[in-house]
Amino acid sequence: MPHINSIHLQKRALLASAVTLGTSLFLIACNSDSKNTADIVFKNGYVYTVDAKDSVAQSVAVRDGKILYVGSNDSVDGLIDKHTEVIDLAGKMLMPGFIDAHLHALAGGRAQLQCDLAYAPLSQAELRDTIQSCLDASASKEPDGWLEVVNWDRYSTAAKDGDPTKALLDALETKRPIVITASDFHSVLANSRALAIAGITAETADPAGGAFAHDENGELTGIAEDNAGFQLKSFIPADSDADQVQQASSALETLRNQGVTTFMDASAGEAQGKAFKTLREQGKLTARTFLAIGTSTEEVTADPAKAMAAAAQVAKHLDEGETSPTPGINSRMIKIFLDGVINAPADTGAMLTPYYTNTGTDSLAHWEPGTNHGSLYYPAEILKPLTLAAADLNMDLHIHATGERSVREMLNAIAYEREQRPNLDFRPSIAHDESVTIEDYARFAPLDVTATMSFQWGVRAPYSIGDTENHLGPDRFSRMEPSGSLANAGARVAYGSDWPIDPHDIFLALKAGVTRSGDNTNPNSAAFLSPKYEGKLNAEPTLTRAQSLRAITMNSAYQLRMEDKIGSIEQGKYADLIVLEKNFMTEPEEELARNKVLLTMVGGKIVMANDELAKYQEAQ
Repeated sequence: MPHINSIHLQKRALLASAVTLGTSLFLIACNSDSKNTADIVFKNGYVYTVDAKDSVAQSVAVRDGKILYVGSNDSVDGLIDKHTEVIDLAGKMLMPGFIDAHLHALAGGRAQLQCDLAYAPLSQAELRDTIQSCLDASASKEPDGWLEVVNWDRYSTAAKDGDPTKALLDALETKRPIVITASDFHSVLANSRALAIAGITAETADPAGGAFAHDENGELTGIAEDNAGFQLKSFIPADSDADQVQQASSALETLRNQGVTTFMDASAGEAQGKAFKTLREQGKLTARTFLAIGTSTEEVTADPAKAMAAAAQVAKHLDEGETSPTPGINSRMIKIFLDGVINAPADTGAMLTPYYTNTGTDSLAHWEPGTNHGSLYYPAEILKPLTLAAADLNMDLHIHATGERSVREMLNAIAYEREQRPNLDFRPSIAHDESVTIEDYARFAPLDVTATMSFQWGVRAPYSIGDTENHLGPDRFSRMEPSGSLANAGARVAYGSDWPIDPHDIFLALKAGVTRSGDNTNPNSAAFLSPKYEGKLNAEPTLTRAQSLRAITMNSAYQLRMEDKIGSIEQGKYADLIVLEKNFMTEPEEELARNKVLLTMVGGKIVMANDELAKYQEAQ
């Protein structure tokens, strides 16, 4: 009986919420004039609006690519005529489209078309055999065609039998140059042929913000970290325009299947702009595309103001101006890399205190602080003028900062900008924020800094426990991936997948945000691989379901200056909507990752639909 009463009360609350939302538009709904009727109406749903009150409605009407009405089933009927497509949701959840505020779309599409290791936890022998299979399948490219291998789970390989070296690749049956890129994009492994083509020897100096690894004899191992890897890969012949359009198209297919209606490509440039513009001109751009313009560490260090001006010029060239219901391309942000990654064995995220090192033996380990603090890729003193220069150009900054020192230095620079330009509308966002000191949690909100985080990293996995846990030390590990702590301190937390660093699996990420654990039934989750990856990562607080959905909708919209156009289901906003198979707000916690998007709509156009909703896309 208590359960029945609870359901009855929930239904009454749902109806009351819907009626309240619909009242202001009731007169419109009752007007039979065709100019006020809808193109599409969704009825009989659980409409999670993500408005200021997280209101829930029953129906949504769409006309000319915008939301005409949100409210009750009864009140929407006046907006329906013989031309209106009525979609019966049959109780399913309708919500705003997902906004992925940090990914690498062209790189993601490119990875899907290459020798893809698919994030598999490979041993060195398995890595060798898989790459040999790729070589055998592309024998026509012998002897000079580069083989690019992507989505390598370096952490798993290192944990199984150590970091591989160029010797593993040199033993393969090929003369081709080979480069393997780790899934985090912060390290690569190259064979001797690739190193020779790039002119890299044991005497080659490390570039700013990068390093070539050497063995105990001073010889190159073949591993190149961060900008050293970019230097090496710059010798790979560039993709053709047609290749990049194919990559962009592949990326968009993945994104619309995941319910992403808007994304920001972090560290983009002319290539991304040209590829997505071609698809827009062909009528094939199925998501709103935002480009954060990448920068060169050397150029920024040499002259921050000049580097910001150059990036702003690229953005101005790519930006298409005022948005509309039809998706387009916009560029209003500059991206900088402030450090590397906090994960072992790289340990390149900038820290305030050293990473730990094992002063014992493999069998009897003894961990204590060492001497490596990670790497701050810019001198701290240039961050303030850099930030001011971007703000004065009316460009927002998006900053890669994983370690506690890099986060603090960036907050200090933003605080300086706020003091110097108190009336300037400047919206900085710090991406990743994987290690943040407790005292810095409360600085994000008053400085109006968005923390753009990848919730799927806040779980037990090869990259987070084991060596990484040991290298961070107990205090840092206890507060690793602090999305909940930042949200509780009032910070605006947005979501960015950082795809293709991980498989693009939004529901797995949202589940991780809510539970800080993976899913042992999902092949994309480390918990699927071994029981040791089950359970919570640490004692950090979780996000609520409402917080996690707001992160991937309204908070991401704010980062992109689109909060008045997208991110919630409200009258006048663009009709960027998705239908879920299961209700994210009511599913058991352990099943939150076992969901899927049934329909994706962008600007009133259905760009993906499957199962029982596929017929509505076919009818367009």
